[in-house]
Amino acid sequence: MSKYESLVKHIVQNVGGKDNIISLTHCVTRLRFRLKDENKAKDNIIKNLDGVITVMHSAGQYQIVIGNHVRDVYDEACAKLNLSKDNHHQKEKMTLKEKFIDLLTSIFMPSISILCACGMIKGLNSILQFAGVYTDTSGIYTLINAVGDCIFYFFPVVIGYNSAKKFKLSPYVGMMIGAALCYPTINGVDLVVFGISMNVTYTSTVLPVILTVALAAPMEKWLNKILPDLIKSFFTPMIVLLSSTILGFMVIGPIANYLSNIISSTLSGVYNMSPLLAGVLVGGLWQIMVVFGVHMTLVVLAIMNIAAGTPDPILSLSVFVAFAQSAVVLAVALKTKDKKLKSVCIPAFISGMFGVTEPAIYGITLPRIKMFVISCIGGAVSGGFAGLAGLKYQQMAGMGIFEIPAMFPKTGVQTVMIQAATATVIAFAVSFVLAYVFYKDEAKIELEKINMPVKGDVKPLSEVQDDAFAQGALGEGAAIVPSEGKAYAPFDGTVLSLFPTKHAIGIVSDNGCEVLIHIGIDTVKLEGKYFEAHVEQGDKVSKGQLLVSFDIDKIKEEGYSTDTLIIITNSSDYEEIKTVNSSGILLEATY
Repeated sequence: MSKYESLVKHIVQNVGGKDNIISLTHCVTRLRFRLKDENKAKDNIIKNLDGVITVMHSAGQYQIVIGNHVRDVYDEACAKLNLSKDNHHQKEKMTLKEKFIDLLTSIFMPSISILCACGMIKGLNSILQFAGVYTDTSGIYTLINAVGDCIFYFFPVVIGYNSAKKFKLSPYVGMMIGAALCYPTINGVDLVVFGISMNVTYTSTVLPVILTVALAAPMEKWLNKILPDLIKSFFTPMIVLLSSTILGFMVIGPIANYLSNIISSTLSGVYNMSPLLAGVLVGGLWQIMVVFGVHMTLVVLAIMNIAAGTPDPILSLSVFVAFAQSAVVLAVALKTKDKKLKSVCIPAFISGMFGVTEPAIYGITLPRIKMFVISCIGGAVSGGFAGLAGLKYQQMAGMGIFEIPAMFPKTGVQTVMIQAATATVIAFAVSFVLAYVFYKDEAKIELEKINMPVKGDVKPLSEVQDDAFAQGALGEGAAIVPSEGKAYAPFDGTVLSLFPTKHAIGIVSDNGCEVLIHIGIDTVKLEGKYFEAHVEQGDKVSKGQLLVSFDIDKIKEEGYSTDTLIIITNSSDYEEIKTVNSSGILLEATY
């Protein structure tokens, strides 16, 4: 069994099963499902799975936030679901907004990691050159620059491939359209085609190849229908490449470049009107955009600018937000007396410093909304400073501390380094001080009371005829010899798990106490006979609500003990657990 097989199994089961899944993709930290019916997905259960941070409904996608190891979970899910990687097929109707977000995600997300990697290489090259390790005229500088710059120069080829997959065109045809559009001898030179004089450049562009591929896709589909099978395997791509590339080069490309210039000019106009205001807005709202999954729009616009050789003024305003979020988490870790919260803060802080803030947002700050607001304030202040300083994204790079080299220009690196360091300190200091001053541990219930879920005589867990339960391997608790074949909810909570055989049910209280009610010893072998469930997995239940009924006499006739085990499965979260057996209360767990 692979490391994530169990997690994927439970995710698939609780999103409504394989038949409810239309498609699956992923980004840096999230699995992004397209579901036929999102109402079938059981949010509460998925959120409580070990390995899941939280669940989001955004842009027509069912998003499960996993964290840094999302790629491994995605690979396991693809294997289980028999999906090809980066499967984007979908049949359901989407709103215009959802279609737009889906289009951006499908075309750009597969390339984000390699874009970041190449950007980091360029940033490293700049640092080494600035440090005097070598000069910008040396052979090694030129070679490393080529490695880092290659994806930007040949970006139409990459985007051609991704766009072809999205528009259902042969991916290799999409690649060749991109390659033809950035062929060196036709870019930036005077050409006369059909009597029309042209001088255009498509290297390092985005829109021309996307629109050309969008035109080529229906063309290929039509040709494959009308051409004989004997010749269509080579005539179809020949005709598609020839016609779409000429149209792309002469008509679509110039229009697309004009649109790109308008978009870039509009963004620059907003920024130039007030860099300070732009910085405050982008820095302050960035994490909110991340929560709703719409931040990719600004990322894509930045990619378009950078690919065209134009430094992007917008994305640089969000660079320091990760440090603001991390600072809040560090303040909480230092201030809190809650050991469990403290243990969650440390990995979230480390992750945040490297730009992955979802664990911090969903696990720590968003549930404590004041802390989330403080992180947004820190982001706004640092963004405002970045705007005033004129910091701009010169190339794509990594995230967090690895994102800073993205702002290094070819000249004036030292100045930018000082400005970036100042913005980092501002983001960290403002957020840390405010969080440390205003954070207080939430008042929490000191005592969890577990009512008698089954009527009968109570006996110590150590006396049951099952070593695992008797030795407390699954947690502390008690046993009941039932006098009535009914099991009730011991508190207000949620049904966490219901075994198919109905002999065992897991329930978590509203305060986080996880209890397993296990009816009988080895009764799993009855395969559900004599048991009837009155609730389903994921249901909210009230104290005293009937969960499961069972036939005591029939179970005994089959030769099984009906001893019912009441186990607190998260016993380690409590300082003391004791059997009360008084006034209807079976157990008390003290924090």
